[in-house]
Amino acid sequence: MKVACVGGGPAGLYLSILLKRQDPTHDVTVYERDPEGSTYGWGVTYWRGLLDRLQEHDPDSARAVEEHSVRWRDGVAHVGDLATRHHGDEGFGIGRHRLLALLAARARELGVRLEYEHPVTAADPPAADLVVAADGAGSALRGRYAGHFGTEITGGRNHYVWLGTTKVFDAFTFAFTETDHGWIWAYGYGYGPEGSTCVVECAPGTWTGLGLDRADEAEGLVLLEKLFADVLDGHPLTAGSSGRAGTAWPVFRTVTNRTWSRGNLVLLGDAAHTTHYSVGAGTTLALEDAMALATALREPGLPLPDALAHYERERRAALLPAQSAARLSAQWYENLPRYIRLPPEQMFALLGQRHSPLLPYLPPRLYYRIDRAAGRLETLRRVKRRLGPVVARTVQARRLATGDGRARSGRPDAMPARRG
Repeated sequence: MKVACVGGGPAGLYLSILLKRQDPTHDVTVYERDPEGSTYGWGVTYWRGLLDRLQEHDPDSARAVEEHSVRWRDGVAHVGDLATRHHGDEGFGIGRHRLLALLAARARELGVRLEYEHPVTAADPPAADLVVAADGAGSALRGRYAGHFGTEITGGRNHYVWLGTTKVFDAFTFAFTETDHGWIWAYGYGYGPEGSTCVVECAPGTWTGLGLDRADEAEGLVLLEKLFADVLDGHPLTAGSSGRAGTAWPVFRTVTNRTWSRGNLVLLGDAAHTTHYSVGAGTTLALEDAMALATALREPGLPLPDALAHYERERRAALLPAQSAARLSAQWYENLPRYIRLPPEQMFALLGQRHSPLLPYLPPRLYYRIDRAAGRLETLRRVKRRLGPVVARTVQARRLATGDGRARSGRPDAMPARRG
């Protein structure tokens, strides 16, 4: 089979690896519009479960990724002058440049052709038996057939900016700072000895009140460095990576599609779906898409349309928990004033529970007490597990009935840069 993967991010590269491992006679080419090594962003996060799945599908690339990753178990929350630390599950971080370099090297080793500085236009897609649109949330290939795919784009409320810093965080760090115009907060996580990713977010009123909507790049960075001076320990923030990006403050846009394939064209990763960055699952979900698509294409005698339909069914079902968690996580931050005045221990506990569909409908202190009791009482734990989905389904049904649940269609070129 001749396969063209459009987009040289983690999803496209990993799919090419898996297809060549399954059948070395596959003719696989990855087309990337940018020069090799020129990528946005700093680091990406993942958890042990992904590493285990990578090991199952390609042990060589799994070993390389693990060897170049950093680990943490603690989460730290700074709220004003107060701080609390919690011990949790093992998390991993790896530089996006490093991840792409490792996957590209493995792909070349297996015989994949990598065509950098080779943009593919929607009007002139490559000739292949299968064309994979792995070109991100603003996919041009998807955009040409947006009506067929049923693409819908829903904008969030808060503004955010993706930054880097030379400060190496030893834990997944949350920092909440109060200003005269409301709260502004950052998520920080290390990805190697050279630095960390630092995503800053705030409500619209805070963004305009602080003048971040009018500040140029240098002015914005100076202000943010002052606001987060305690957690940065004097380290600078960086707005661009490899000459890319600036200090644009978009709102997050959630992409969904009614269907993921059209003939021999199939959507992969962010081109098919996006999940809010606050759950740190973008790269994991993209790689899992690649695993599912490669597995579906491996079935002997299965026609291509059936294989693509099987891939889509499997991934839609698998994505439901992550999409629900991402939606609730984004809403938690959009309603931060509801939680921020709690004692730090309670606030951080509810930060960890922000994926719960029950949390928005109970007073925060009551939820905290129930959650603590549920940790000790199995009966209460079962009630909590059952009640949450019931509340979520009821609220979703009401949203759809009133029209609040309908997404807004958007232009692909209105999307922010691809994120990992």
